[in-house]
Order: sequence, then structure tokens, then C-alpha cells
Amino acid sequence: MVSLCQPWSRSYSPYLNEMVIIRLMDLQGAHYEVKAYEDYKFLNSSYVPVLRQLESANLQKFYFENKLENATKDASNMKFRNPKYLSMLNHLRFYLPEMYPKLQKILFLDDDVVVQRDLTGLWKIDMDGKVNGAVETCFGSFHRYWQYMNFSHPLIKAKFNPNACGWAYGMNFFDLNSWRREKSTEQYHYWQTQNENRLLWKLGTLPPGLITFYSTTKPLDKSWHVLGLGYNPSISMEEIRNAAVVHFNGNMKPWLDIGMNQFRQLWTKYVDYDDSFIRQCNFAPP
Repeated sequence: MVSLCQPWSRSYSPYLNEMVIIRLMDLQGAHYEVKAYEDYKFLNSSYVPVLRQLESANLQKFYFENKLENATKDASNMKFRNPKYLSMLNHLRFYLPEMYPKLQKILFLDDDVVVQRDLTGLWKIDMDGKVNGAVETCFGSFHRYWQYMNFSHPLIKAKFNPNACGWAYGMNFFDLNSWRREKSTEQYHYWQTQNENRLLWKLGTLPPGLITFYSTTKPLDKSWHVLGLGYNPSISMEEIRNAAVVHFNGNMKPWLDIGMNQFRQLWTKYVDYDDSFIRQCNFAPP
């Protein structure tokens, strides 16, 4: 068992990311490694659009100077100017084939998930040549593409269907051979560069993910990944029990006081509160 509680931080705030807790039990001969951002030499501003954009004086002013003159129509909602959305630790997901050049397939898990059952069945799924295996999140009019990007912009309007179904980051099964064949990272670079003025989308890594994998996403059965435990109190316990992965996406994380009590135990039952690393994180037993 390994417990890790480490806030990823650098002197330059775009690298700030959430605190991560990892508990690995019964490794069964698995290999694991923890690598630093600096270990990936290809992450430089000549190659990575996000890093290049961070050198822009206008972008730094927009994200890091909280002044009225920086305001946009979204200025009242401060999340639109949160620098975490430009964190390279968030955007590393677009470089998986370069981070793991010898791998053919890889399972991506967010830091706020709990794995409840064996996930090796994902390797048996026929990906039909697609790059990204993900659970779709649209129902009715919710989580359609038009909610994530600006369809009044001619580039977006020409390339995408506004009613296309969104999908979730958090548990994604990537076929890296298909990724390389489809040149998905190059697609991401193109769109991220086009969005330097923030006119195509506002927030985070989901919109460029929806764009990058627009026609190369394989829908997975919803039981693989149940979302919303950090904001939706209406998720049924039966749905949660049947889920391979449950995801505490949203603000009400189970390690925070605002976490929802009905879901908190799904996370806390795996936390060893006697562990020295956990004590450094200042988590109190429930």
C-alpha cells in the first residue's frame, strides 16, 4: 500500500493543481511510477500551445490580475478567470502517447474517483478504431456540444454539431495506436492555438477534449463510470453499487466539510487515517 498526499505546486501559479491522494492496495505484481512534470522534456513553449500562451502578457493579465478592466461578459463568474484551467497538469492528458510511447492502450483516471471493481474488461472492448472510450453524459438537452463551445464562431459552427452528445473525463480508455494514427495531439494543438483569444470556449480541458475526439469517441456503458458525486445528491445507491468507477466531480469533494454525507463513506472507507502522509494532509476521521 502506498499513500501519497502532495499538492502539486510551482512558483508560477498555472502549475497549481488539486491535492492528490493515492492508495494502492494488493498490487498483484503491477508496476507503478510517480514522475515529475520536468521529466517530460517535450513540454516546452515551442511545442505546447498552452505554455506558449502563458507567455502572453494579455493572457497573464486576464487570468492573474483581478481587476475590473479585465472584465468580460462573464466577469461576475470568477471561475472563467481561474488559472487552474491553464495548468499543464490538466493538459498533460493530451500527451499520453508521448508520455508512454511503448504503450498501445491506457486507462486514464481522474484524481477524484474511487475504483470499485476490476477494470480489465475494458481491454476486451472492441474500440471500432476509435481513440477515446468514454461514458456519454447527455440526456434531454443537457451536456450537448452547444453548452461547451461558442457556436456563433464560424470555425465551431462549420465543424461540429451543436446537439452532439458530450462525454466525461474521469475514466477514459484510450487506444494510443488509434490516437497516433488520427494525429489527435496535432488536432488538439490546432484548436488550442485557435482559441488563444478565448472565443471558441472558455474553460478547462473538456471543451478541447470534445473537439479533439469529436468523431473518434466510443461510447461506453454507463455502469463503467458514474459521475456527479460532488454535486448531485439524487444519484441512486443502486446505480453507485453497480458502477465500476464512481466520480466525485464537482465542488463537494468527500474529503471536504461540504462533501455530501450519503456519498462520503464511499471514499473514506479506503483512507488509512493512521498513515503519516494522511496525517500531514490534516484529514480528520469521519
